[in-house]
Amino acid sequence: LPELDGSSVPTVFGGRSGACGDHCEGCERRCERVQSDRLRAMQACEERAEALAARVTKLIAMRRAKRAERKLAVVLFNFPPNAGATGTAAFMSVYESLFATLQRLAAEGYEVEVPESVDALREAVLNGNAEQFGADANVAHRVPSDEHVRREPHLAEIEAQWGAAPGRQQATGGHIHVLGAHFGNVFVGIQPAFGYEGDPMRLLFEGNFAPTHAFSAFYRYIREDFGAHSVLHFGTHGALEFMPGKQAGMTGECWPDRLIGDLPNHYLYAANNPTEGMLAKRRSNATLLSYLTPPLAHAGLYKDLADLKASVERWRASTDEAERIDLALLIADQCEAIDLECEDVSAVSEKLYELEQTLIPHGLHVLGRNPEGAAREEMLDAMLEADEAKTSRDELGALLDSSDELGALIHALDGGYTQPAPGGDVIANPQVLPTGRNIHGFDPFLLPSSFACKQGREQAERLIDRHVDGDAPFPESIAMVLWGTDNMKTEGVQIAQAMTLIGARPRRDSYGRLAGAELIPLEELGRPRIDVVMTLSGIFRDLLPLQTRMLAEAALLAAQADEPLERNFVRKHSLAHAEKHQCSLETAALRVFSNAEGAYGANVNQMIEGGAWADPDELANAFEINKGFAYG
Repeated sequence: LPELDGSSVPTVFGGRSGACGDHCEGCERRCERVQSDRLRAMQACEERAEALAARVTKLIAMRRAKRAERKLAVVLFNFPPNAGATGTAAFMSVYESLFATLQRLAAEGYEVEVPESVDALREAVLNGNAEQFGADANVAHRVPSDEHVRREPHLAEIEAQWGAAPGRQQATGGHIHVLGAHFGNVFVGIQPAFGYEGDPMRLLFEGNFAPTHAFSAFYRYIREDFGAHSVLHFGTHGALEFMPGKQAGMTGECWPDRLIGDLPNHYLYAANNPTEGMLAKRRSNATLLSYLTPPLAHAGLYKDLADLKASVERWRASTDEAERIDLALLIADQCEAIDLECEDVSAVSEKLYELEQTLIPHGLHVLGRNPEGAAREEMLDAMLEADEAKTSRDELGALLDSSDELGALIHALDGGYTQPAPGGDVIANPQVLPTGRNIHGFDPFLLPSSFACKQGREQAERLIDRHVDGDAPFPESIAMVLWGTDNMKTEGVQIAQAMTLIGARPRRDSYGRLAGAELIPLEELGRPRIDVVMTLSGIFRDLLPLQTRMLAEAALLAAQADEPLERNFVRKHSLAHAEKHQCSLETAALRVFSNAEGAYGANVNQMIEGGAWADPDELANAFEINKGFAYG
């Protein structure tokens, strides 16, 4: 588990080979001997070994280069395009953070032309000569079509998707535009969009997707023309790591690897999002540098919620029965208008208090700026309230104040080692602090944790009770959507819910590591096994393969169990499916579904936003096409 060990740029460059490769006609025994020898030997993959060597060489060159001579490419994101989203990132004030970064780089000896202000920086990047070229932002460089054709090694794959160069995205007058602006030896570039915006059906139904001409030209410009020593992806998150290719263990055929090449890749990433951060590590060779999420504040109530609270308080204070009846009717109407459940007025009062006291992010984080004043105190209050270890306020305060994100960035760009740290909610886990470190998730062999299994079991049984208490029959089948982020944050509570519903639990080896699933005997379960159909997010599938296999094994074991059908709905439905479709029980027992390998998202939202549908069945079909791949 290289990420838990703090590895930077973890790369698969060899392993045991299971293929013989020697065609010894008429000599079967020799083939078996050759294959046996090769299975025992470790072998390097020549292409991957060369790629790893090239990356190490670039890291050394970055470390040895004088700061005044280093070239840095900063990549801002632009999704969705043309929607005022250029230069946005989760929880971060991008232009303020970028301005602070340029100032720090200049102070540390980099050759940087720092604009006069944040507004001047934003103007230079977003406007500049944009009107002159009819572009969405300043055009930093123009790539002639014939030059792109000559230099693009994967031209045929791109043209198969997007037509002849220069294509339609970020192109005009026979040129491809590289958007951004130069500030001395720092190039601030705007990452091109995926390309399928406005034409979502292309991504949904094309088998071999490729980035646009503009996307490939952008990264080639950074690597070869600008000659960057390293690239800094500025915030959570961009499109590079989601480009087509393998889920992990990239090869030269995978687009993230082709695009980033041998460039050292540093990536500013929100400390609370290790799940998507793992994809940036595994699929784009990124070293993550975490940044703090904004300070928290109580949400409070506003507009219709505030009016509802006033009505509830008046109802509680009133002694006039007729007035209380009128107010109760008004409160019911107000609840319906804002889609708030209204069983009785007292329950509404409790719900309003819960909403009012909910902690929400206050503002956006500026890189390198730690919370101060009232914001710092409120954040410490929230951390102390959630801290089960009962750490002192002074200790937590020192931990919060110790973050030096800009200092960590300078150290990383010097070729220094970035220390590992757990990612997650800083309120729930103060060990995320200080920020500026290379975040990772936690040990996947331990998920779901014992605490998560307990919580998941209780929640699943409450779900069944609530269903039955509503005079509905005992549920035979339940559909669940499992997300990577939710399960990482809760240590696998949703996974435990699904296992409980099926009537199964994790099977662990003598070291306590997850090894598979085992059924809970019906006598111990005390109810029928429920048939659970699970749809996984692409990130869940990538980050939690052991858990994916465990869920699939639980469904298969239930389908194979010799139990009464009225006590085992997994078996009941699997047998009926096998008979109807004349397939094996193993096929009929498949219950875990997600995207195809290397693909992400149902993309139904893209169809809706692009208006590319006329009938709801088209949305359902798109969902099935993207999410209909079974994992056994």
